[in-house]
Amino acid sequence: MRVVITGGAGFLGSHLCDLFISRGWDVLCMDNLVTGSDANIAHLTSNPRFHKVHHDVSQFIEVPGEVDTVLHFASPASPPDYLKFPIQTLKVGSLGTHNALGLAKAKGAKFLLASTSECYGDPEVSPQPETYWGRVNPVGPRGVYDEAKRFAEAITMAYHRYHGLDTRIVRIFNTYGPRMRLNDGRALPNFLYQALVGEPITVYGDGRQTRSFCYISDLIEGIYRLLESNEHEPVNIGNPHEITILEFAERVRRLTGSGVPIIHRPLPQDDPKQRCPDITKARRILRWEPKVQLEEGLGLTCDFFKAQIAATARPA
Repeated sequence: MRVVITGGAGFLGSHLCDLFISRGWDVLCMDNLVTGSDANIAHLTSNPRFHKVHHDVSQFIEVPGEVDTVLHFASPASPPDYLKFPIQTLKVGSLGTHNALGLAKAKGAKFLLASTSECYGDPEVSPQPETYWGRVNPVGPRGVYDEAKRFAEAITMAYHRYHGLDTRIVRIFNTYGPRMRLNDGRALPNFLYQALVGEPITVYGDGRQTRSFCYISDLIEGIYRLLESNEHEPVNIGNPHEITILEFAERVRRLTGSGVPIIHRPLPQDDPKQRCPDITKARRILRWEPKVQLEEGLGLTCDFFKAQIAATARPA
């Protein structure tokens, strides 16, 4: 079996590469390294079943030979990244998804789209079920990511309905774990990094907005179960345990033993006030729910960050 993973050198993509290699698949990792890193897949490069291609999927995708599955995970995913690369984000969500679907269609392959909880925007419903259509500002700064993913879902369903392509859509909620970038820009890596290096923890707004954090191993298991299912409509994969950003900052301080202060900055435009998945569908169809508790996952992620910080501090 052979899988093509776009964005395969990214945080999520690299863990998917690990999963499929461990299951005996041949893996073609495709990435242009705008936000991905060769370091995430360095441990796989000597494996004869792993291959890496440097390619921008906004350009036509050509892959010789047979392909059984295409996983489309290429895209900037953190607010600093998609605000820095707004055009590229829109292109990878539209042209990139079109090209990845075209590859799957040409090869007769199964296709899985990495979508996002950002499709729900700043929701008026919480927790968010897949049936909620969302509340998105299409012309706001975050719209480049939100609408790119909403278009990606629409074209994926169009390929399924019109061409009969065997497709899946996973709506991914906040995920964390080893291989997140120190400068990712999202709350969890920001807070851990700031606490570990002795900087004040930056909370945007009053900190009463909520998030839910799913550990990477749980997410990867959910994605694989979705791929093996027969469900074509979107499925939420995330942790339904909701926590305020301020409470989360306090947990990070306790975990790291850091006495750094918590400071507040203005809330960015269109920042969601609530983000929590309704995983009823995943429980029913996939028999899936997260297993890793936040304290355990934070500890593992903190160890990774400590090692990364130590490595960057060493003299060249």
